[in-house]
Amino acid sequence: MIRINRQTDYAIRLILYLAQQAEGARVSTAEVRKEMQIPPALAQRIVADLARGGFIITYPGRDGGLVLARPAQEINLRQIVEHFEGKFFISDCLVDKANCPFDNKCPVRFRWVKLQSQMVLELEQVTFKELAQDAMSVDELFAMEISKNTVP
Repeated sequence: MIRINRQTDYAIRLILYLAQQAEGARVSTAEVRKEMQIPPALAQRIVADLARGGFIITYPGRDGGLVLARPAQEINLRQIVEHFEGKFFISDCLVDKANCPFDNKCPVRFRWVKLQSQMVLELEQVTFKELAQDAMSVDELFAMEISKNTVP
């Protein structure tokens, strides 16, 4: 099964939360942790890793906080996933041709290559700006649904 690890999921949540803020707005690690339900034990490690990767800037001190290192439209899911997971492959035969005795004559390998390309392309195309906009749309739809179902 293809699956991202929990740390990657939390990193995506953290970047998403920062992408939802006004550009350049600093947010405390505690606020992000609380809002995105990131365990304290992992939050500092994830913040440090994202800062090392050039995704966020950290400001220490009382007026410090976290901010995206570049605009949300310049950060995509593939970048975050590969930063935390490394390059991912859906089959060992895509990593090294020596793993497959049939090489390029295998119809399954041909399909894996195609599927792999589609997955990578999809991850590249999904920016955090788009995800932040999607999150706002979900919030608006939820609010409309609640107001529609309330008794006057």
